[in-house]
Amino acid sequence: MNVESISEYCLSKKGAIEDFPFDEETLVFKVGGKMFALIPLEKIPLQINLKCDPEKAMELREQYEDVQPGWHMSKKYWNTVILDGNIRWDELKEWIDHSYDEVVKKLKKSEKEKFK
Repeated sequence: MNVESISEYCLSKKGAIEDFPFDEETLVFKVGGKMFALIPLEKIPLQINLKCDPEKAMELREQYEDVQPGWHMSKKYWNTVILDGNIRWDELKEWIDHSYDEVVKKLKKSEKEKFK
C-alpha cells in the first residue's frame, strides 16, 4: 500500500478530484467540492484522514489501534488511519468508500445525482 495506489483508488470514485488546497505537502481528494480523504505526505509512517459518521468513527477507533481521532476538522467525524502494514488493503478501500459515501450523502440533492 503506497500513496500512488491509494490516490488511484480515491480517484476511481465517481467525480473525485485531487487537489492541494492547504499546502504542497497534503494530497486532498474531493467530491462535489467537499473533502473525503487527505494524505499528509510528510507524515511517517504514511497515514490517511477519512471522514466517517460518528458511530463508524468510534467503532474503528475501538477496533483498530492504528485508527485515531483525525487532526482535521471535527475529531468526531474524521479518523486518521496509520498505514504501517497492519491495515489490510481491502479494509482501507472499504473505509475510503464509506468516507466518499458520507460526503456524497451530505451534498445538495441536485449535486448527489451526479455521483450515484
